[in-house]
This record gives sequence, C-alpha cells and structure tokens, in this order.
Amino acid sequence: MDSLLRCTDCARLAGFLADVRARHPDYHARPVLPFGDPKARLLIVGLAPGMHGANRTGRPFTGDYAGILLYETLHAFGFASRAESIAADDGLQLIDCRISNAVKCLPPENKPEPAEIKTCNPYLADELRAAPELRVLLALGLVAHKAVLMALGMKQSALAFAHGARHVLPDGRILIDSYHCSRYNTQTRRLTSADFQEVFRRVRQDIDA
Repeated sequence: MDSLLRCTDCARLAGFLADVRARHPDYHARPVLPFGDPKARLLIVGLAPGMHGANRTGRPFTGDYAGILLYETLHAFGFASRAESIAADDGLQLIDCRISNAVKCLPPENKPEPAEIKTCNPYLADELRAAPELRVLLALGLVAHKAVLMALGMKQSALAFAHGARHVLPDGRILIDSYHCSRYNTQTRRLTSADFQEVFRRVRQDIDA
C-alpha cells in the first residue's frame, strides 16, 4: 500500500491535494488507505475521501458527517467496536468489515472525473483479488457501484444501481447497493436511518448465511 500513498497518477487530484496541504498543513491530504480487517467478509465501497473527514484524518469516513450514520450502523450490526469514528487513533476497530473508496484521493467539490475513477480502479481490483474471504460488497452510491463492476471486469450495464438492490456476482459474491450516507442524502431524507438499517439487515443476513 506504500505505492498508493505515493500515487500522483491523477494530475488534477495531485495538484488539488498539494494546495490543500499548503492551506491545511495538519491534514493527511494524501491518498486514503482502506481501513479494517484484511480478511473481512464485508467490504464497503464509498465514493472518495471528504475534505474535512478522511482527507483530514487519514481514515475512511472518519471525522465527517457521512461517517456519523455509517459508524452508528456498523456498531449496531456488530461490524464496529464503537459507534463513533473521530480520529484515526481513537481505538475504533472494524469487525469482519473493511472500508474503501472508489477514488482514494480527495476530488474538488467531491466530484471525481471519469478518467480519475478509471485510473484509481486497479487499486480496488487488487483489493478484491486479495480478499478471497469476501462474501458481500456494499456500494454506497452509483459511483461506487460502477467502480465495483469495473474492478471485476464487468460491463457497466451488467447490473443496475438501485437503493437496496441485491445482485449475485459471477463469482458468487453478493453486491448490495445503498444511497450514500452523505449529508445531502440524509438531510433531504432520501436516506433515513431506518432505510440504512434495512440495508444492513440484508448485509448481515448474507454474511451469516
């Protein structure tokens, strides 16, 4: 993973991170590595690090609004040792779970370009190849859904994204879709806590089957 931390393959993202480091010298402001159990049966794939969350702390969904609902729900379903994710050194541990992102670097306005998603995708593909124990992949949003398909060498049209959808992949693993737990989705009630818990009930059922 050292090569990922040094990655500057996307010129726009590398330049943006350099600017962020200059403005916020105490921020991580580098590619954010996956977090959790390397032998987990559940892999959660998000979009990209948030400016003042993972980009600041160096751990996915840590220290930002999107992480509040995610870690509360992970804890409720036995996938996290605590319900709050504040800092990379806060002692929180994931249980049978790992969190990654479709794009490992902070993009301007949280919007990675298609070429950047494609350039970063081999890292996700490597994660999937190196994790034979994986049984369930949870894609948070359309970008993550498409990134998983790309990493598996599948056509983008092979499986349609829909909140709560459950797809059986060619290798027998399960892909489950959810709306992203972003501030926008939760504040507009597009995604409620009850909705997210229902997704995790399905995840837990497939993990324990």
